Amino acid sequence: MADHNPNVRVFDNEEAVAVSLAKYISDLSEKFVKQRGLFTVVLSGGSLIHTLRKLTESPYVESVDWEKWHVVWLDERVVPKTHDDSNYKLAYDGFLSKVKINPDHVYAINDTLSTEDAADDYEASMKSLVEKNIVRTSEISGFPKFDLNLMGMGPDGHVASLFPGHPLLKEEKRWVTFIKDSPKPPPQRITFTFPVINSSDCIAMVITGPETAKAVGIALGCGKNENGLLPVQMVAPEGELVWFLDKDTTSQL
Repeated sequence: MADHNPNVRVFDNEEAVAVSLAKYISDLSEKFVKQRGLFTVVLSGGSLIHTLRKLTESPYVESVDWEKWHVVWLDERVVPKTHDDSNYKLAYDGFLSKVKINPDHVYAINDTLSTEDAADDYEASMKSLVEKNIVRTSEISGFPKFDLNLMGMGPDGHVASLFPGHPLLKEEKRWVTFIKDSPKPPPQRITFTFPVINSSDCIAMVITGPETAKAVGIALGCGKNENGLLPVQMVAPEGELVWFLDKDTTSQL
């Protein structure tokens, strides 16, 4: 379950969230580069990419050690990378093309494969990163341990491509799995599983907009969900969990 005493940061608007998030990420990047010589980052899609925009501006675009970043995807829609539904395209157009991350350090899915094969192939890619000591292994869980996992949440409380009531919420062995019946289009996706998500050193839960207020209220303990835990309530990293919220999301707290 989620931390009973989460680090919740509430800002007046999305602009203020973006400013604070950029500082948080920049500080973590500096910390891990000093400690490990690199920084492993997990990206999701959606509005999160827009909220990362401050990193593409001064002072961060010049000061962050982008060459040391390694970027993987929390989840991905199984569509061509040029498709408007692609998280890769969204991230590339809105963020990656504007900073100096080594293209060889950006690990996208193989969009020529079937959904099942794309999940297997991406899991193999993640295992290769562990073997190369780019990604650590959690001493607690044995799953890959990313430095920072940047996550958003849907109005239904879903995170990654893990949806309320779906059997994938209970997956305990796979690193990467697939879904063919996503309630949010497109239906075919791959996704990290909760054991991987929760092995993260740091998770930033970045949520803005009034449509998420009900799920935020439930997740932070002020509401009830009759059908069991929302996926967002199952986010509990080994390290820190920081919520970045604007006031629109907090009307039911």
